[in-house]
Amino acid sequence: MDKAKIEQGVRLLLEGMGEDPNREGLLGTPERVARMYEEIYGGLGRDASEHLSRTFESSGQELVLEKGIDLYSTCEHHLLPFYGKAHIAYLPDGKVAGLSKLARTVEVYSRRPQIQERLTAQIADAIMEYLQPKGVMVVIEAEHMCMTMRGIKKPGTKTMTYACRGTIQEDPLMIDRILRMISG
Repeated sequence: MDKAKIEQGVRLLLEGMGEDPNREGLLGTPERVARMYEEIYGGLGRDASEHLSRTFESSGQELVLEKGIDLYSTCEHHLLPFYGKAHIAYLPDGKVAGLSKLARTVEVYSRRPQIQERLTAQIADAIMEYLQPKGVMVVIEAEHMCMTMRGIKKPGTKTMTYACRGTIQEDPLMIDRILRMISG
């Protein structure tokens, strides 16, 4: 990340808004924003393989569900946050990942400018690629500040997306079971 360019951009943004970037309260803002961007966009240039490539053998082939993974991302259309929960279910086929690795995978993809639909698909695709399960389902429920603060202004509106891969995609009963487990 180019911190100097970010700082320059924030100064220009402040000027464009009619603010004085040299006034006392804004003096350190460009640097603070640049540091913040390093954190919230820390998924740029990273790959889920750093987390999902470490697996454990497992003879169990029953459904694994990790639900309620907090996520924070940024809408690439308005550069406003969206936040919510991710739920990941998969049917292992000989190997599993540590549970924290699923949450870290959500972090990798959510920490970049993103749309929720792509985020959901990227997580599902990464799990299929690295864990090679029989199937996976990823559900994300999030509130978008671009719907809350601007435009339609409908606070509390949630967007739900899901992506299914493998055998889960072909099994409506399994999809229903996972959705019931998530909501229960």
